[in-house]
Amino acid sequence: MLAIRLPEDIEARLTALAAKTGRTKTFYAKEAILEHIDDLEDKYLAANRLENPGKRWTLDDMQQDLDVGN
Repeated sequence: MLAIRLPEDIEARLTALAAKTGRTKTFYAKEAILEHIDDLEDKYLAANRLENPGKRWTLDDMQQDLDVGN
């Protein structure tokens, strides 16, 4: 379950769209989320990774750790 508050102008636009098309406001909210969730995840996960970088390995380090010959 999700409840969101929208600015009045966006709520009015969403209400008008739903009325004109015979669909629900929930339908359009769901469509918007599904359309953009991948991009939002990428954006915020990338920003987090930049702020909190993990361990980094060179190719030589990886080969040595995995005992892979050159």
